Amino acid sequence: MIHNLQHPNFVTSSGQAFTALSLQYQTFGLPLGEAPIVLILHSLTGNAQICGAGGWWNDVVGPHRAIDTENYTILAFNIPGNGVEQNLLEVPEAFHLGDIARLMLWGLKSLNIQNLFAVVGGSIGGGLVWELAAQRPDLAQHWIPIAADWKATDWLLAHTYLQKNILENSDDPLFLARINAMITYRHPRSFKSRFKRSFNLEKQKFNIESWLDHHGTRIKERFLLDAYKCMNHLLCTLDIERDGKSFESCFTGLEGSFHLIAIDTDLFFFPEEDQQSANELKRMGVAVQYHEIQSDHGHDAFLIESQQVHKILAPIFKQ
Repeated sequence: MIHNLQHPNFVTSSGQAFTALSLQYQTFGLPLGEAPIVLILHSLTGNAQICGAGGWWNDVVGPHRAIDTENYTILAFNIPGNGVEQNLLEVPEAFHLGDIARLMLWGLKSLNIQNLFAVVGGSIGGGLVWELAAQRPDLAQHWIPIAADWKATDWLLAHTYLQKNILENSDDPLFLARINAMITYRHPRSFKSRFKRSFNLEKQKFNIESWLDHHGTRIKERFLLDAYKCMNHLLCTLDIERDGKSFESCFTGLEGSFHLIAIDTDLFFFPEEDQQSANELKRMGVAVQYHEIQSDHGHDAFLIESQQVHKILAPIFKQ
């Protein structure tokens, strides 16, 4: 069930004010106030339906899973602008991802949540883990960004720039943007092992082409164009060093633990960036662990390699 909070007068860092700004959330597992709370943040075209019917992470979150809903309260926010139940931002360009993190911190306060056991997120959700940690380093015991970085690299900015142009200038924007994205979300080895240059005589297409067509068509059925534009915009604004802050100043005094989970074949958020961040956190005296999923599937491996994800997360959440 989706619940809704409304901020009466949210002012972005750019100075624009918005009345009745919506922040949607869902909960799973034990009721709020009865167990440690885990905040989980979704990927670019995802939503707050973490587990249960239609849940996108049922292999990891649920009864007797790595994040056990019999031991924890799971809280999930819809990233504002993701289009769920017409959840759109009136002026997306007025927001950056740090603004979204600040709105979520307000949401936690509104729910009388002072501390979290863990904050977990993948892709843009992982970027929000970094943004939240930079703003409230005392919020959680465990910070777990997966397949994510604390900044939009030049490579990521190039990708979001191409996506923006496809979304604004194409005759079939969602279809083509999704095809372009899927080529980046997966690794060439994944395509090679799955399709082997196979050709469908009936369709007169390579099977890789049919697979891309499927994903392009599917996104049009479940996602709004304005939502895709908004999420793509927010992704390119990821940067905890904005406003003159340094990486070190964001995490000085952080008492919780960081668990960085990268993917060896990720073509979206490169593992060497996470390795560098882990080394910097260690130099600062922050408790940090670096994990790497081994997979042919690229960026999407955190949604596919459930056994490896379980193996990494289970020790953190075992009580």
